[in-house]
Amino acid sequence: MPLILCIETATKLCSVALGRDGQLLAHRDLESEKHVHAEKVNVFIEEVMREAGVAWKDMEAVAVGIGPGSYTGLRIGTSAAKGLCYALDIPIIGISTLDTLVASAERSGSELGGHLWPMIDARRMEVFTRRTTRHKESNMQATPVVLDADWIATHAPATVFGDGADKADTFWESAPGIVHVTGIRPLASAMLAIAEERFKAGAFNNLAYLVPNYGKAANVTQPRKRPAV
Repeated sequence: MPLILCIETATKLCSVALGRDGQLLAHRDLESEKHVHAEKVNVFIEEVMREAGVAWKDMEAVAVGIGPGSYTGLRIGTSAAKGLCYALDIPIIGISTLDTLVASAERSGSELGGHLWPMIDARRMEVFTRRTTRHKESNMQATPVVLDADWIATHAPATVFGDGADKADTFWESAPGIVHVTGIRPLASAMLAIAEERFKAGAFNNLAYLVPNYGKAANVTQPRKRPAV
């Protein structure tokens, strides 16, 4: 099996993992309100390489989370992955952050019943989500949805998890048929199994044209003009 580096930066979690032959060799995970991806992702990459005792020439692929999620985080993670793939002349594997979130939930040992709805924070009461089948990648497109009574009535029974679900924890308390599993995050170590399957299938992305799935258009505002002195 190949030596694969996995990078996930779509949320407030900066996560890097290195694995080979189905085994996790090293990982680093840091969740912070300050969005530390720019200062930490390359440091974490170097640290896992050193901890695992492997050389750059041994790397066979880089897998990267492509969202949906944070514009800044996704750009940083994708840029780091692309830079390594260009330099090492190895393939890149883009993986949905929602699929990684499902893999993290499955590894957590939590009881997962009904339909699975991984949720990534899209601000206010919006989340990026889609119904996902266990143990396989989904082809369904993630969309931003508003969490309200209509959503519950339409989608229960369901299991919800991720930072998008956690921000609405009080909402789920009075939601019949909804099981909320707290603390689940899209760990790069959980991405490893998906990346290895993609590697075996030769399902690589085009290095030049791979772009993140941001989920929705940027909310760009112009700075307020200062009054003339």
